[in-house]
Amino acid sequence: MLRVKKWIKDRFSINCLAAQSPNFYHLFPRNAQLKRIATGFKFTEGPIWFSEAQYLLFSDIPANQIFQMTADGGITIFRQPSGNSNGLTRDRQGRLIACEHSNRRVTRTEKDGSITVLADKFQGKKLNSPNDVIVKSDGSIYFTDPPYGIAADEQEQPIQGVYRLSPDGKQLSIVADDFKKPNGLAFSPDQKQLYIDDSERRHIRVFNILADGTLRGDRLFYDMNVPDVGLPDGMKVDVEGNIYCTGARGVWVFDPQGSHLGTIITPEIPANCAWGDSDRQTLYITAGTSIYKIRVNLPGVKVY
Repeated sequence: MLRVKKWIKDRFSINCLAAQSPNFYHLFPRNAQLKRIATGFKFTEGPIWFSEAQYLLFSDIPANQIFQMTADGGITIFRQPSGNSNGLTRDRQGRLIACEHSNRRVTRTEKDGSITVLADKFQGKKLNSPNDVIVKSDGSIYFTDPPYGIAADEQEQPIQGVYRLSPDGKQLSIVADDFKKPNGLAFSPDQKQLYIDDSERRHIRVFNILADGTLRGDRLFYDMNVPDVGLPDGMKVDVEGNIYCTGARGVWVFDPQGSHLGTIITPEIPANCAWGDSDRQTLYITAGTSIYKIRVNLPGVKVY
């Protein structure tokens, strides 16, 4: 309990909006502030909101833990060990889907707490270290597989791939194989497009999603290569298609046409973000050793 108090005692708010366009300010309430609501972790990642119970789950990768934070700020350990989990999401039944670095797999937590392995090999070889994951409305699962969680001599896959697991869980296929370090990914609101960022190349690409779930017609959405520290990482999209991508200095916000509207400046380098609260109008941000949040005017796209 003493450690829990340490995690949540250091709170503050700051003005944080750096606009590139006047339209940026329309996305936030008047006098919006970034609030640090928890700190004292090692490296936070993979936030996901559970609306029915009103709590946030997030990974602390080096601590090998998943934490649960309730709406009133209470923090408990949800899972330990976590397989050094990174990205988290939910499937259509509301079950937790996790990318586990050290176990080199994607898993599902069943309602009884048991763990089901969804993917750990492709063509008989171990995955690298699954990083981020999203679930489409048809139940298919897309995830990125860079080698961040393994040593160079441990890599068995010849590529750093982006994969799709079929809705029935029986077919794992590569949907993109030309990334250097694929990382965050997000669907457009109509799920006709998939955004994927490449942390090494420091840019975001966007793909058309075909009826069979494969990807075609990709183009460069935005080049985030700037001299500041921080790489494109986790992404989320609001109901009007604006993209929020963590990167250098904070969370970059783009309109659907690829214009950089502005940046939510964060005191620590952000890694990921998630929509939360009952109206999905709070953006929770995992950054360094802390968890931050800021209110927005448009709800985020619902995660099942």
